[in-house]
Amino acid sequence: MAHRTRAWRIRVTSAIVAAVVGASGLSSCSSDAADSIDYAIDGTLPTYNTNTVTGAASGGAQAFARVLTGFNYHGPDGQIVGDHDFGTIAVVGRSPLVLDYELKPEAVYSDGKPITCDDMVLAWAAQSGRFPTFDAASRAGYTDIATIDCTPGQKKARVSFAQDRAFTDYGQLFAATSLMPSHVIADELGLGDGGVTRAVLGNDGPAIERIAQVWNTTWNLTPDLDLKHFPSSGPYRIESVTGDGAVVLVANDKWWGTKPVTAKITVWPRRPDLQDRVNEGAYDVVDIAAGSAGTLNLPDDYTRSDSASAGVEQLIFAPQGPLAPVPARRAVALCTPRDVIARNASVPPANSRLNAAAEDAYSGAEATPQVNDFAAGNPVAARAALGNQPLTVRIGYQSPNARLAAAVGAMAKACAPAGITVQDAAGENVGPQALRDNAIDVLIASTGGATGSGSSGSSAIDAYTLYSGDGNNLPRYANERIDGIISTLAVTSDPKEIARLLAEAGPILWGDMPTLPLYRQQRTLLASTKMYAVSANPTRWGAGWNMDRWKLSQ
Repeated sequence: MAHRTRAWRIRVTSAIVAAVVGASGLSSCSSDAADSIDYAIDGTLPTYNTNTVTGAASGGAQAFARVLTGFNYHGPDGQIVGDHDFGTIAVVGRSPLVLDYELKPEAVYSDGKPITCDDMVLAWAAQSGRFPTFDAASRAGYTDIATIDCTPGQKKARVSFAQDRAFTDYGQLFAATSLMPSHVIADELGLGDGGVTRAVLGNDGPAIERIAQVWNTTWNLTPDLDLKHFPSSGPYRIESVTGDGAVVLVANDKWWGTKPVTAKITVWPRRPDLQDRVNEGAYDVVDIAAGSAGTLNLPDDYTRSDSASAGVEQLIFAPQGPLAPVPARRAVALCTPRDVIARNASVPPANSRLNAAAEDAYSGAEATPQVNDFAAGNPVAARAALGNQPLTVRIGYQSPNARLAAAVGAMAKACAPAGITVQDAAGENVGPQALRDNAIDVLIASTGGATGSGSSGSSAIDAYTLYSGDGNNLPRYANERIDGIISTLAVTSDPKEIARLLAEAGPILWGDMPTLPLYRQQRTLLASTKMYAVSANPTRWGAGWNMDRWKLSQ
């Protein structure tokens, strides 16, 4: 990943991705394809809507990248790739930035309803921050949009950004998994065709509040779900949810693009018996955080690849409770043996909060001299920061996770001499909501509280996890200068200015300590030797980015 351009700026590399998809063995494989594939991930699957705080931290993006499509998707290096089956984007103005979006005329949901600009208006309303009732994970980019010109029911929209807010990573907007079917909400609330757009553009407060409530909750995934609420805009659609939380995807017969290679893919959320299932050959593809399942023994008929993700494993401190005061957070950070934890993950410690998605020339900009104070566990300094007072800290993470369990164990050992008692508060459903509910004091997770990578692949977007009021800002951190820096980074491409801003932010963030970066999360991808076209991806969309091209030979 070294020497990538910051934030993996928009690179429409259809030819490269086609080569990855095609050359991975599809054309050379002479045997017939199996009609089903089992795909295991390391997150839960609580919702179809990956744009809520809970959804963004889940495995939903890994599951639904080819179910809920958009104008772009994330390729094998996390780069932005245009999905011309869905539609096209044209730049018609630079200052201010103005983009024309056009959906394919034949683009329809699996229930036969057309995909329209109304779905874009809903995505903007939910994620712009203008209407706080939406429990959106991030407002990055959408907050910079001034207007969307959309005639309800039409296939075209003009998106105009505010003056001087030309969001550099605009290809991340209205992309795969970000567009939800607005007609489902309109039907649920009896708003009629185009009712969501009329409410939003007409600034109808009471209607928008009802729309937000439905957007937040109607797409929860349960075995008894009503499939009419879950139409697909991609090659696959949801057929069912099993009793143990797996989502069964089947080919969408309304899909207007190239048909998927495999008729059915079952996406399995993380289970404690992963090794046993791999030994049994129950999974054909496994995409998880490296070390999370302990030492995996690989049967002869599997291949394994390890790669760095764009997400950073970190301590995320609760905004309330014993770690609300800055000295308490700094004390925990001071006794945390970051060197040991990173070494156990076989990677160097990560020091970046605002440039986390890329390893490039800017990576060292946030590593101020203060970083040295937090390089290794220092119980003496930690005790001094607490004024010799005892402290008990509940540290949570989604379990089972052998690597994070070891990290908490290392913290408990290193922090005990400082009078800090570290309690392992892991659980199979621990995530951002546990931090919100004051069930834990620290969450160990990747970007946005995710079990998996969590990253958008864009540092400009991921930085918003520390922007005041953002959904993914789990520590509820608020610093006016940091807000200004994050906002400026989102519209800046000048290398010197980026480096200057990151260098300014470093001392502030190491002083306030809303989070403590540990290391770049590594990913492990297992695949049956009979699988073709499977490729890792460093973003939260994971290996599922091209699942419609996967083939399992019989």
